Amino acid sequence: MAIDLKAAYKTIMDDHFTPQMEISFIDGDKRQTLCFEKVAWVIDGEQKGLRYGENPGQESALYKLVNGNLALGEVTALAPGRYLASDPELLQSGKHPGKTNLTDADNALNILRYLDDTPCAVIVKHNNPCGVAKASNLTEAYFRANKADRLAAFGGCIALNREVDLETAKLVAENYAEVVVAPEFGPGVMELFATKKNLRVMRINNMARLTEFVAQRVVDFKSLIDGGIVAQWSFVPEARKAGQLMPAECTMKDGTVKRIKRLPTPQEYEDLIFGWLVEAGVTSNSVLYVKDGATVGIGTGEQDRVGVAEIARDKAYRKLADWISWEKYATPYNELVLKFGDQGKTRVAEIDEEVKARKGGLTGCSMVSDAFFPFRDGAEVGIREGITAIVQPGGAIRDWDVIDCCNDANVAMVFTGQRSFRH
Repeated sequence: MAIDLKAAYKTIMDDHFTPQMEISFIDGDKRQTLCFEKVAWVIDGEQKGLRYGENPGQESALYKLVNGNLALGEVTALAPGRYLASDPELLQSGKHPGKTNLTDADNALNILRYLDDTPCAVIVKHNNPCGVAKASNLTEAYFRANKADRLAAFGGCIALNREVDLETAKLVAENYAEVVVAPEFGPGVMELFATKKNLRVMRINNMARLTEFVAQRVVDFKSLIDGGIVAQWSFVPEARKAGQLMPAECTMKDGTVKRIKRLPTPQEYEDLIFGWLVEAGVTSNSVLYVKDGATVGIGTGEQDRVGVAEIARDKAYRKLADWISWEKYATPYNELVLKFGDQGKTRVAEIDEEVKARKGGLTGCSMVSDAFFPFRDGAEVGIREGITAIVQPGGAIRDWDVIDCCNDANVAMVFTGQRSFRH
């Protein structure tokens, strides 16, 4: 008997999670309780919660914070009722949302809250950004974010921080997306999106006030396999303006101070801050390359810093090759030979030469690292490709060696003084 393997992805779980949930922090006779309500939507006349969890067959529920205030030490948690991804208005359900759709949207908003001063687009897949870009208008921002990694963006979550106009919507509709999140949708946009039957469209009114969420903290829970829980305050990047970045320097064992010789240009400072804020939404270990307000290569979740710098580099080369192929031949790079035979081989060779000459688009990029470089070899990966500036936390024993490496290459480097790990 044949098994319908696709059926699991169409199945909506009947979850048994309770309508309310409470989490209490208890210190002697002092109790602080956070109160939550389960979220559901009316879809086709029926009330439905999350489709399923991370995988089909995993029951899952979404809860929003409706009551309670929490203060621990000098930190006060975000007040209840200020909903973003925990209570989106579902304008179009498509295949109604599952857990990964909501967490992808949440991480996109996590990045967007630091970049709200200009039109910006974030495309997230598997809880990591595929492409992030800002521009003078939303259409250009989305175009550049999609260009950064067209392949990975397939089936992703697109978050836009301005009202979606019809021109932007037309670009979005050219590709397959799972989710589109925005503060509002302009005339004709929802009619266009209605032609994409599986697309979930979410309006989140509080996106108009995203800057208010910048320094706000929530309790971040991580469940362990034995039922235990790690609780931590959510991360807030402290360096959010160019003036908060520190010129790279360190004190040697003999008391002398080693300093970077060249400071970033205004454009490099802008890219370094942009990249550092994007880092807040990237799984560590990570290294990014950014240029002119857009990501060029994103390396995520690698165990060593040299390896992730190389992964980000290699992705930049591959994604540029694919974009050139798509623009010239309306064909993915990996399908050129299959589609065009010997002529495809010639086209592949030509594209490879162009990508090599352009060094994957990395020349002139800024390099961003979520943790310090323990040795110069990580920085050298980017320097060999022509990057011109680096931002990293600083604080390694061999900071002096990385500073020497940058000085020898006339590369600017600044420290944040803060690590940006995300697990």
